[in-house]
Amino acid sequence: MSIRIGRDMNEALSCLRKMKEEGIEASLVTYSIIVGGFAKIGDAEAADKWFKEAKERHTTLNAIIYGNIIYAHCQTCNMDRAEELVKEMEEEGIDAPIDIYHTMMDGYTNIGNEEKCLIVFERLKECGFRPSVISLGCLINLYTKIGKVSKALEIGKLMESCGIKHNMKTYSMLVNGFLKLNDWANAFAIFEDVVKTGLKPDVVLYNNIIRAFCGMGNMDRAIRIVEEMQKEKHRPTSRTFMPIIHGFAKAGEMRRALQVFNMMRRCGCIPTVHNFNALVLGLVEKRQMEKALEVVDEMLHAGVNPNEHTYTTIMHGYASQGDTGKAFEYFTKIKEEGLELDVFSYQALLKACCKSGRMQSALAVTREMSAQKIPRNTFVYNILIDGWARRGDVWEAADLMQQMRQERVLPDIHTYTSFINACCKAGDMQRATKTVEEMEVIGVQPNVKTYTTLIHGWARASLPEKALRCFEDMKSAGLKPDKAVYHCLMTSLLSRATVAEEYIYSGILSVCKEMVELGLTVDMGTAVHWSKCLRKIERTGGELTEALQKTFPPAWNSYTTTNKNYGQMARDDGAYLSDDNGVHYESENDVGEYDDDSDDEEDGENDDISAHRFCF
Repeated sequence: MSIRIGRDMNEALSCLRKMKEEGIEASLVTYSIIVGGFAKIGDAEAADKWFKEAKERHTTLNAIIYGNIIYAHCQTCNMDRAEELVKEMEEEGIDAPIDIYHTMMDGYTNIGNEEKCLIVFERLKECGFRPSVISLGCLINLYTKIGKVSKALEIGKLMESCGIKHNMKTYSMLVNGFLKLNDWANAFAIFEDVVKTGLKPDVVLYNNIIRAFCGMGNMDRAIRIVEEMQKEKHRPTSRTFMPIIHGFAKAGEMRRALQVFNMMRRCGCIPTVHNFNALVLGLVEKRQMEKALEVVDEMLHAGVNPNEHTYTTIMHGYASQGDTGKAFEYFTKIKEEGLELDVFSYQALLKACCKSGRMQSALAVTREMSAQKIPRNTFVYNILIDGWARRGDVWEAADLMQQMRQERVLPDIHTYTSFINACCKAGDMQRATKTVEEMEVIGVQPNVKTYTTLIHGWARASLPEKALRCFEDMKSAGLKPDKAVYHCLMTSLLSRATVAEEYIYSGILSVCKEMVELGLTVDMGTAVHWSKCLRKIERTGGELTEALQKTFPPAWNSYTTTNKNYGQMARDDGAYLSDDNGVHYESENDVGEYDDDSDDEEDGENDDISAHRFCF
């Protein structure tokens, strides 16, 4: 029956059948092994079947087979059945060994039932058992899993007071607890305690501390830990490399991510779908879709099947580009390959529809979500509201806000900012202002994008004084205006520069001064446009011209010298302009509106990824 150790239950059952054919009656030990084997692979139903047969064939059972069947049900979180078995065992007059108490404690830990876990622990002591490192380790595991790490540390101190030393498992549990709280410093402190006590870290602990360094952003230190593992004769696994690959990919350092991926291959680790997905995600975020698809091809070549997360990430990439056709193609692929369609898949599809302005298609997608009984969460509503906001349809956006209230879905800052954008585009600044007040009442504070959207709304309404007041409110709230805010506000003030009002002049001078202090300059197209606006009031130069030109690019003087008719290049007021940060201004479009895709951000460094092929 040693085959059971290899968890090949089919072979084990084949042996049992041969025994029966030869007239050999299976002993209680044999049944215990079979039940325990199914328990280890998490098949409680099969374990129950053989346990019942054991009861039929043997008049008396023992604590071992009861321990195995209880373990099977605790593994599958069926604690009601586990409790029934414990009572049955007691009624049969079989004393439960301490291992069964530990099994029950682990079972309650798996379902997060602190109260019952503690009851079992107290019962263990009442029955005369002295808590061991395993007993107290069960409590540490409980508290770290439910987020009460301080309680877990108290159990650690209790262990010390009882003369019970930590083992590698209890240390790993504590590290895991801090990792869940993103408390990297304390996770590393536990690791240092392990080293001080003279224990040799195992692969699990090394993997956890690598996660901690990656969480801190110290990727190079994480790589050194891998090298330390190898020196200690521990073989890294694909799980070891996963946080490092993900960390580099998330930071946009795809060259380093690919280097670590190839390092993993050289260590003899077989890449998993999760390793590949980390690369796909990093490439998609850098807008390198062709490279991302190459990784998917490499997955298939390596015999690793993409999962729903792989395809959903690809969908998000195409959604950011507004490529609805490609997004639908990969959505269909998820269906055809029998993978699970979840809310994230639908979010990607909605994002593509709304980005490309296909709102009717977006509504069709929401109807399918309802048919599949997938509820709309805050992110789904944000995508839809932003889609209608792009079209300036405040009524549809308002209807979605109402639906959120009815479905008790809480709006966040992105929801409100998108709705404010819809109001601004529709010219309903009164509703936009009322929405800001509503936000603040429920404790959602406006952010930079919210204020940018409002400033542009007031600018569109030809009320630069309101835009200027909003700008001051933003700074009073402790927020730092970005380049888009300054550009939008200055364009608004310059559009009214012919109006002889003091706040216009003082506003232009004040904004210019702040931009100079922050080292902000505009691109040549914006400089030409602003200069043209200024010539309406200062044809031969003056204080405003001098202040404004300090924000122009260094090449401005040579440009005006070589292009005496540079005014011809300036567009009419309200024409399209773009700054070098990708922020656009036009009379029929929005400035600084909420855009969850962050398409206006720079892609960062352009890594030469083609030089780093996969080693297959």
